Amino acid sequence: MVPDSMTLEILRYKTVAAAEEMGLTLVRAARTIYIKEVADFSTAIAGIDGKFFAYPEALGVSAFVDLDLNPSLKAVGTLKPGDVILSNLPYANGGLSTHLPDLQFIKPYFHDGEIVAYGWTFAHTSDIGGGVPSSISPRFSDVYQEGLQIPPVKLVREGKIDDSLLTVYLANCRSPETNLGDIKAMLAALDKGEQRIADVVAAHGADALVAAQNLLAGYAGEKAMAVLKTIPNGVYDFWDYLDHDFVSHIPVRIRCRITVKDGAIDLNYDGTDPQLMSAFNVPTQGLRHPYLTLRLMHMVTTRDPSAPLNHGILDSVTTSAPKGSLINPEYPAACGVRHATVMRLIDVASGALHKADSALVPAAGGGTVLPVVLAEPDPATGLRRSMVIQSIVCGSGARNGSDGVDGRESGLSNTRNSPIERTEDEAGVMIEEYALRSDSGGPGRWRGGTGVVYTLRILKDDCAVLARGLERFFFTPWGVAGGRSAAPCRVVLNIGRPDEKELSRVDMLEIARGDTLSLMTPGGGGFGDPFTRPVEEVLYDVERGFVSEESAQVDYGVAIHSGVLDEAETQRIRGEARPASGAFNFGTNRMLWESVFGDDLVTRLNTSLMRFPASIRGKRRRSIYETVFPELKETSGFDINTIASRADAMRDHFADLVGNLEAEGARA
Repeated sequence: MVPDSMTLEILRYKTVAAAEEMGLTLVRAARTIYIKEVADFSTAIAGIDGKFFAYPEALGVSAFVDLDLNPSLKAVGTLKPGDVILSNLPYANGGLSTHLPDLQFIKPYFHDGEIVAYGWTFAHTSDIGGGVPSSISPRFSDVYQEGLQIPPVKLVREGKIDDSLLTVYLANCRSPETNLGDIKAMLAALDKGEQRIADVVAAHGADALVAAQNLLAGYAGEKAMAVLKTIPNGVYDFWDYLDHDFVSHIPVRIRCRITVKDGAIDLNYDGTDPQLMSAFNVPTQGLRHPYLTLRLMHMVTTRDPSAPLNHGILDSVTTSAPKGSLINPEYPAACGVRHATVMRLIDVASGALHKADSALVPAAGGGTVLPVVLAEPDPATGLRRSMVIQSIVCGSGARNGSDGVDGRESGLSNTRNSPIERTEDEAGVMIEEYALRSDSGGPGRWRGGTGVVYTLRILKDDCAVLARGLERFFFTPWGVAGGRSAAPCRVVLNIGRPDEKELSRVDMLEIARGDTLSLMTPGGGGFGDPFTRPVEEVLYDVERGFVSEESAQVDYGVAIHSGVLDEAETQRIRGEARPASGAFNFGTNRMLWESVFGDDLVTRLNTSLMRFPASIRGKRRRSIYETVFPELKETSGFDINTIASRADAMRDHFADLVGNLEAEGARA
């Protein structure tokens, strides 16, 4: 039976409510802070085609609407009532998970012996083994170092847990008790979904439910197409960078070409750097993965909130990512810190869309998502246990008509803050500051949102902090339409003390009792000329601490002294001639870097590298960059300003080396 429009709407909201109730069940039953408070999990209901037709709108991680369960379903074969599939290995489950701590569960929902839907949930668990507490380190070079690999297998068979499999899993975790609690919570969530789908079938019939799955996806596709057709037809290129790959000082580039034709959109990532010998790879498996299309999904749901949140939103979108590249790596490439790269995937899509129409999307957000992990001694065993104590983000980019959001960048997920009281109750730390960061948002007619400052004090001996995903130290978040780039990221040990030390990216930092660590995330880029920002808005920002008096004068042309506006001085400053601004403001570091390593040559380099085996691509790439710019070999980093006086010679040298590599590849 095909449901009429009224019944279809009822089925839509009943199934979404079922998915949301699954999420609430998981939150209430889970053990770890990262699930209960931060909400790094999700739940959904898939149709018989293995794709999500019912997804929570405001609970858990919103990014995964377009995941596909079919690779996992095919891997395990025939399913029976009560079965539950478990997996965490991206290379075996079709990118359903993208790093090992994300446990994936699938349960078939039956009616009269036939599958009518699938329940799905994932959660980021606190530890899955591997070389460090919490299992994630940017230094890892392959997935074997990152922990226990689980291809799709049946953890539960006809309602009975496979105790042998569970025993193996728990033996590989540093926190088996809490991990077991989280697994039971996920199983409870799947059971709740099964109950609610049974209720839907009882009320409306199985045929109506199955028919609604395709109808709701089709409806979402129609709504999405209406939004995507507002993007002007054309071809738009953009690229952006990670600061470096953690095993060298060479920046890592992601490139995107968006082709638009009457609402049909293709995202092509040719020219992106090869996969890395570190953990920033994103295992999309060459599919139309949610991480490649995330910015488009956000655009659709922002411009038309009435569109159903399901896979149909992206039915008119295609993607292409070169095999063996950073965003489609080959096994066994490490992928633990893939979220840092995903933030840049959002930025490159945003930049390309800006070239189409600057009113479509905001300027660059702060580009940083940071799970802060504390490793501390377990009083019961003496071994280190790990827990995620906070998920820190940054500021969002300003957009045409509105400032960016302060201290909030939800481009990757809508995870929440963990309450300070909960953190201090469960971990041996004191949170001394968690505040908005002054002068971090990019200046503009509309100001970029501020980043945050998070300072913690260690209260126990033998503790370490892991902070994976810190970015934008070197390449700052860009502004648009005359707006300026935002402040870079900072990390400071013992700020304000005689032994204060400026750090950079953090892997696993051993910290003594009584020491403090301050993490300062970037703001978002600005939009529009900051000298056209109304004076009263600049004064308000100064009064609230978002902008300092110095920045008000230098960046906005507004003179404020001890809280008092100097109107005459403001008029004088704003009346002076200023250099014209371009469409993008990338900051000085990127301009200097690209004076040597420009788009055309880097694209040619990466295209040539893909002709070589994965095992040597990274070595050849590193050799070329360090030959052209020997300072990259320095362990303490390099001074980008040294490029300015020799850019032409360096660029010619780079071109020669790229040409040689192309010739070698052609002979191979």
